[in-house]
Amino acid sequence: MSNSTEIKQLRASVATYNRVLFQHPDTGLQMLALERQGTVLEDGSVSVRGQPFGGSIHILNPTPLQKIIGKIQFDSERSKNEQDFRILIPPSKWELIKEYCLRHLKDEEDIDLETEPDRELTEEFFETIKAKLNPDQYTVQPQGFVIENNPVRSENAYARGQLTVHLYRIYEVQIVDPTLCRILLTISHLYSDQDVAALAQQDADNYGKGRFNTVLTLPLESITSTYLALGPEERYREISVEQHALDESVLAILPGVDVPQYQRM
Repeated sequence: MSNSTEIKQLRASVATYNRVLFQHPDTGLQMLALERQGTVLEDGSVSVRGQPFGGSIHILNPTPLQKIIGKIQFDSERSKNEQDFRILIPPSKWELIKEYCLRHLKDEEDIDLETEPDRELTEEFFETIKAKLNPDQYTVQPQGFVIENNPVRSENAYARGQLTVHLYRIYEVQIVDPTLCRILLTISHLYSDQDVAALAQQDADNYGKGRFNTVLTLPLESITSTYLALGPEERYREISVEQHALDESVLAILPGVDVPQYQRM
């Protein structure tokens, strides 16, 4: 970690990211499903970006973690209430926390950390397509880890601007239910990015959080080739595919598309 001695506190975020794939029922193309999030920003502008399905893992048993860092300091009341692994740490503890997470997250039967993506995936599918995701509609395979050791400023609404290091548990999720595949395509085509922005603004105008989420489906090959056309040093940024903005976090779920910022394990 660069300049760690100059940083007094880091935010450590441990989460799952899911590569949600399905076969297009008409063309046979391999499609990637992303969460498309519209957000009204502090300056009044509206951001609309595609990002991987996933979210923070839950700390099920805090005792082993407390032995490493002492009292757990969450990044927000929301994270504390949810027991999300979004915590504030001394920079010197990051290596120990990484080792702890890698060891526990590899164990599917672990009792200290949430090790499966199903809860978060089910919640986000319900939020984005208003449908309950059933276990027989998809398969899950673990795909390793992605670690972001160099701190970046968080864009999370509850911890905006905090210097954050990340550890992602990556899963490949295959949607095997043909009906659900068509639902994903239909809803993706139902909303333009302009619609998503307008609905996020409407939510803000109605005293909500200024957010609207739906799904975005794009050919996996189109996304991969767009990134590969850039040099490794140029890839870690928002890009546009078929006129849709994709967050740089999409890179984490694309094997074979390497960037200096990510360590894959």
